[in-house]
Amino acid sequence: MNDVTAPKEYKLSNRSAYYIFALLFLLYFFDYVDRMIVTSLFPFIQKEWGLTDTQSGLLVSMVYWSIVAFVLPVSILVDRWSRKKTIGIMAFLRSMATLTCAFTKTFPQLLATRGAIGIGEAGYAPAGTAMLSGLFPPEKRSRMMGLWNMSIPLGVAVGIGLGGFIATHWGWRHAFGVVAIPGAIVAILFFFVKDYKTVELVKTDASCKTGQDKVKMGKMDIFREFLRTPSLIFTNLGFIGCIFANNAIMVWLPTYFHRTTG
Repeated sequence: MNDVTAPKEYKLSNRSAYYIFALLFLLYFFDYVDRMIVTSLFPFIQKEWGLTDTQSGLLVSMVYWSIVAFVLPVSILVDRWSRKKTIGIMAFLRSMATLTCAFTKTFPQLLATRGAIGIGEAGYAPAGTAMLSGLFPPEKRSRMMGLWNMSIPLGVAVGIGLGGFIATHWGWRHAFGVVAIPGAIVAILFFFVKDYKTVELVKTDASCKTGQDKVKMGKMDIFREFLRTPSLIFTNLGFIGCIFANNAIMVWLPTYFHRTTG
């Protein structure tokens, strides 16, 4: 019988752990501000450049396609290199890409910068999840993950509301510039946090001939553990459905209200 053994040592102090959590919360918050602010800018960009709804939708889709393309290689980088450096670099890249959106002159340029935002966001969620899992013991982990994910709806709401307000008063380009700056500051701060040593995953092996019942898990062992956990598989499939439905609403609801209420 094989059992996955969770690490029991958490080497950082509570103060350091909660400070890192606060930075991760802010980074995730600004992640969704940067990702979703463009949805409230659709009417303004369409008016200036004459874009269709399909082209406007691509400005959001490009972010997600970039995440799909880069999330796995960046996740490997997180495991092999450094959690804090990967998070800091990805978050800073995302913020600079958002700032660059303010200086675009054509639709292809804006589309390319939105793709760069997705690259910056690709490694953040996996690295942040891994970091929080190592910072907090099992009895606190679910609560901290829940609090961390509260930053998502907050970021969406602030991004859509702030984007529309800034675009109405100062123009849509200013909206990208304003939201990029605080995210970049938090990203720089993250380079100076403490990190913990990666704990190897081990399993209990009753058939081990060396007399040691704890052996290191290989890549295939981890993959098999994933396949043997139906709740994890169905949770991911359900989450895909939620993202599909939620994004359809979040992306187009601002435009709907703009067209129906003025």
